Amino acid sequence: MIKGVVGLAAALAVAMPSLAQDAGLRGAVDAALAQAPPGTRFGLLAVDDQGREVIAIDPDGRFIPASNTKMFTTAAAFATLPDMAGPDTIGGAAVRLEGRDVVLVGNGDARLSSAEDCTVDCLASLADAVAARTRVVGNVIGDDTLFPDERWSPGMSWNNIPTRSGTGISALTLDDNELVVTVTPGKPGGAPSAALPAYYTVDDRVTTVPGSKSDIGFDRAPNGYELRLTGTIGADAKPERLRVGIDDPARYAAWRLAELLRARGVRVTGTIAVRHRPLMPADDPMVRGSAPPARPPAEPVLAKLTPPPLADDVKLTMKVSQNLHAELFLRRVSLVAGSGSIADGQVAVRGVLAKAGAPRAGFDFSDGSGMSTYNRVSPRSAVKLLRWIAGQTWGATWRETLPVGGVDGTLVRRFGGTALDRKLFAKTGSLNATSALSGYMIARSGRVLTFSIYANDIPDGTGATKAMDKALEIVAAAN
Repeated sequence: MIKGVVGLAAALAVAMPSLAQDAGLRGAVDAALAQAPPGTRFGLLAVDDQGREVIAIDPDGRFIPASNTKMFTTAAAFATLPDMAGPDTIGGAAVRLEGRDVVLVGNGDARLSSAEDCTVDCLASLADAVAARTRVVGNVIGDDTLFPDERWSPGMSWNNIPTRSGTGISALTLDDNELVVTVTPGKPGGAPSAALPAYYTVDDRVTTVPGSKSDIGFDRAPNGYELRLTGTIGADAKPERLRVGIDDPARYAAWRLAELLRARGVRVTGTIAVRHRPLMPADDPMVRGSAPPARPPAEPVLAKLTPPPLADDVKLTMKVSQNLHAELFLRRVSLVAGSGSIADGQVAVRGVLAKAGAPRAGFDFSDGSGMSTYNRVSPRSAVKLLRWIAGQTWGATWRETLPVGGVDGTLVRRFGGTALDRKLFAKTGSLNATSALSGYMIARSGRVLTFSIYANDIPDGTGATKAMDKALEIVAAAN
């Protein structure tokens, strides 16, 4: 049935171009979307290179955008932050000594790493600097006071907290605020082994079963340090790697630094501690109207890292839809004229959308990544933003961060072998009952169409992406 619809759209586009832009195109798109599960609610807008509408289905409706939110956040970063293409001289982590205490200071960098093979932006470099200065330290303190302590955004589902998708947000970030657990099968009927850093303890309730299939789950209480593993792992299965979230990234970073110091022969005589900045009423831009609270005077920095360009991180964030990095961009943006809070970041995003001419009723955001179910966007607002981006001096660079249909990122398995293979450049979005796709596509005529399509209220256990993709193929074929 779908193949017939595509053929109909192509025939209409050739024989009856005026009809293809009107009833024929709308009918073909409606037929494609009707293949989605009953109850699914769609919004779609596509415009040509002159901004003329070629298809519009509830274009001003408000939809949960999921990770389409990252488009708005990263556009605000390009529009707001200085020198995105140069080294990040501001965001790098630093260490200083306060008496015998070591303070690891986070400045908003998303890419600090403690991996053994790290070559750039490495925590080991800071450990080397401390070890070169002293052989005995007291406490090791993680300081993330650059941002208010808002580790999770309003509207994020609590069940995501133990996962890498919902890991805590902090100005002091290490290893993507994730911890890797490797589960290796044992003998059938017995328990597998679970290998992980000693930051968490494990309650291992997984059973090894015959065969090669595995079904392992994990959970942890918020701010807890015991990880419960459940389910089964096949005796013939390969070891399974689980990536779990960290609730207090500043504490984890300080704990990891202490480990690296001990490995360098530095004696740590104190404890692992943290410094957070509580979210205060003054952090709310509706009541503040003043400069962000300043950090107290501190001892001179012993060493500071310089991460790679932020533009590189935007590309990573958009291609793989990295939630943590998007949230840190929102907070970095908010520092330009605010306190580092989510609320100040949203002020900056609203300013960008105002410049783009997006209707104010067409959007509301509660986070920077799209994990919040409070977010709402209309297809028209998304298209307005995308067309505005295309006209900016950095627009081409931003467009290169988008996944490419059939090629890479979150679109690597979509549109391959179709007329939009390598001709669609768009940000995906996926959340409970939600699917989204917005960006640019090259139509059959060679013109660039700007589009946004949202599916909400998708019944549990089903999907709407195939119907959405077919609808876009039809639109491209008819233009």
